[in-house]
Amino acid sequence: MSSGVVAASECLAKFNDLKMKKSLKYILFKLNDSRTEIVIDKTSESSDYEEFLRNLPADGCRWAVYDFNYTLEDGSHRNKVCFFSWSPDNAPVRAKMVHASSKDALRKSLDGISVEIQGTDSTEVAYETGLSRLY
Repeated sequence: MSSGVVAASECLAKFNDLKMKKSLKYILFKLNDSRTEIVIDKTSESSDYEEFLRNLPADGCRWAVYDFNYTLEDGSHRNKVCFFSWSPDNAPVRAKMVHASSKDALRKSLDGISVEIQGTDSTEVAYETGLSRLY
């Protein structure tokens, strides 16, 4: 089910900066106050995953993309862009419903996502969980 929400053009532009220019490490997205458009909440160049997690609100829904860098057992380096749908248990029910029904408006516009992770608590978005999904 679609909510009729659309992603702002700045969302795609910043995503392309992350994916192609490697100028950003992660982007957080949210619904605007009138719940009609997905907008950028925060961008960061920091590769500190714990900082990224601290920016996910305990009582609010967000979407995010994070550029994971990791090393394989053979020593080779890889990176993949992960899409997060963050809908914590403490968020209001209505917000979670609109968040879930609006996800595709953003997700389908972001070409090049390798992995999608849905989280409702910190264990579901922990670094190790994300890393395990990359292989």
